[in-house]
Amino acid sequence: MIAMQRDLPDERIERVYAIGDVHGRLDLFTKLIGRIGRDHEVRSSGAAKIILLGDIIDRGADGAAMVHGCMKLTAASDRFVVLKGNHEEMMVQALDGDLKTYRAWLEFGGRETLISWGVDLAAVTADATKSDLRRAARRVGPAVLTWLDQLPLYSQHDSFVFVHAGIRPAIPLGQQDPGDMLWITDDFLESELDHGVTVVHGHSITDDGPDVRANRIGIDTGAFRTDRLTAIRIERGDVCFADTYGHDDFVPLSSDRFLGRPR
Repeated sequence: MIAMQRDLPDERIERVYAIGDVHGRLDLFTKLIGRIGRDHEVRSSGAAKIILLGDIIDRGADGAAMVHGCMKLTAASDRFVVLKGNHEEMMVQALDGDLKTYRAWLEFGGRETLISWGVDLAAVTADATKSDLRRAARRVGPAVLTWLDQLPLYSQHDSFVFVHAGIRPAIPLGQQDPGDMLWITDDFLESELDHGVTVVHGHSITDDGPDVRANRIGIDTGAFRTDRLTAIRIERGDVCFADTYGHDDFVPLSSDRFLGRPR
């Protein structure tokens, strides 16, 4: 695995690895992070950064382990970045005391996340009570909720912007609505506008591989249901991909190994 340490002032990031929506699949994340580590070791010298595009929780069984592991990694290094996804936002809003959001979040994948924290099954039913919510929030703890709430919405490297869902076309990056960055779909996905940067995003699933367009690259491949967790490597403008579906190293999308990918 890549050795995590804080950036030195004069050190430039030479390559960025971004990982799509993990959704509680610690098994796939561990497998993919190992491939990233091996890839980094055999490449030219230079610092690397790893960016998770949000939605590290919900639906899969290991949300608590993902969160606690990522908290340690982000504390240890500026080169490991976790972006906020809409599922992290929902978890924070739900456990802050909003019963309506809590019940909706449970049906949206939050049930599995709370079970991974050891929350009693009676507290994660469709007719959960305010008391159930409070017990769940105490179990998760304020430190976790604060960390989730303070996750950044985006990260930028050269001509690439990394964000969970996307951006509102024709709006400068600094003026984007946080809700769009967490939730936007068609208005972003169907736009052919030049954003001035290439947007690397998750949130919108393409089961069979990355969704590469002129202005954006989507790498959410539905890991929680497909067993395919995808990563992108960007180095000096070159783009390659790896996943947990049989691709052991990073290859261009045009490679026969992706064109002939199993479905």
